[in-house]
Amino acid sequence: MKNETKEKFMYSIECKTKVVNDEKIIGQVEEVYNALIKCYKEGHRVYMMGNGGSAADAQHFSAELVGRYMLERKGLPAVAFTTDTSILTAVGNDYGYDDVFRRQTEALVEKGDVVFGISTSGNSKNVYDALKLAQEKGATTVGFLGNALATLISISIGGIVYGLVLLGIGGITKEELMSMPKGEKIYSILRKFKLMK
Repeated sequence: MKNETKEKFMYSIECKTKVVNDEKIIGQVEEVYNALIKCYKEGHRVYMMGNGGSAADAQHFSAELVGRYMLERKGLPAVAFTTDTSILTAVGNDYGYDDVFRRQTEALVEKGDVVFGISTSGNSKNVYDALKLAQEKGATTVGFLGNALATLISISIGGIVYGLVLLGIGGITKEELMSMPKGEKIYSILRKFKLMK
């Protein structure tokens, strides 16, 4: 058991080292930072979605933006599409589960917003449909994906769309990506660009 625990820690270190040494990934992360800064400076909002564990990741990230992380500052507008059970069950019942995120995107997302889609498979239809609509509406879309061959890549890269397609590349898992940079990203954004009061 002790060796297995050490192996898990070593795997985590190896994944983080791969990210730090990959200029392409660092560049993509910087693009996402800049998109978030622009979004908030222009008075827009951030939206997030995912299924299962990815839904929990979306809620956690959103909570750190609305709440606080490491310093006192004003709350930043962020919404996880996974938290309103009335919307999820009404849309799921009336239209089907594939539409639960797309319908919220239709109702809430505006040009200039940033929309995150989190998917371990990278092929979640409900996430894909929502990101595609968000892109059509002029929002910046970001994919945290677990598969380098994912269908979501096609709408998470190019133009005003940023794809953080780290997952599934070089053995980096969604869990590694979500746990590693989350807090540090938020903190550095808030400090560097003085979005806190």
